[in-house]
Amino acid sequence: MDAIYFDLDGTLTDPKPGITRSIQYALQKLDHHTVPTEDELTWCIGPPLRASFVRLLGAEDHADRAVSLYRERFSDIGLYENSVYDGIGDVLTTLSQSCQRLFVATSKPHVFAERIVGHFGLRHHFEHVFGSELDGTRVDKSDLLNYALKIAAVDPAKTVMIGDRSHDMVGAGNNGMRGIGVLYGYGSNDELIRAGALHVCATPLAIPGCISRVSSAAPATDSNAGTAVNLS
Repeated sequence: MDAIYFDLDGTLTDPKPGITRSIQYALQKLDHHTVPTEDELTWCIGPPLRASFVRLLGAEDHADRAVSLYRERFSDIGLYENSVYDGIGDVLTTLSQSCQRLFVATSKPHVFAERIVGHFGLRHHFEHVFGSELDGTRVDKSDLLNYALKIAAVDPAKTVMIGDRSHDMVGAGNNGMRGIGVLYGYGSNDELIRAGALHVCATPLAIPGCISRVSSAAPATDSNAGTAVNLS
């Protein structure tokens, strides 16, 4: 593999408190009749935020206002209510030392993604942090990865997308990339396999091995890798 793209939320960091509390804040400001608990909002971690608000509110009405209110809290408080998954630093160091080109590719606005990656001391591992624009441009993972591949000037067939949700795997497949799912985030094994993941890793430390297997198109066999399928 010439390049490896990592999702941010649910893959590099666990953003649950910041995202869910900022969603609750927006719903409260809108006087929404029902404000779900943090655990009830974990499905919102990964998909584009506006689409999640449309589902929560039951209509397009007020979705844009909800996103603005969300960012009101997230930009100062929520983005730091976050933590790096155990083992991620070691994984990135290992991959960097093997001369892999590493990138972040997240549907989160890049202005927030850059701050998060920098805040947790991970920025030096990545050549570039790709994210959406505040106006929603490139919020779709397929569009984002298409853009990221062109900017990095890499062959999609020699790249891997690593993420925890179906959007990451679908985006990879739509761009001719290979997809690796991770189970320690917010997507399920079934979700990832159905979306096209070639391998699924149960822990961060299993990622380098999964990348090696995807590179050789060999199915995973160890217990750390979860369920794997060979789509080649």
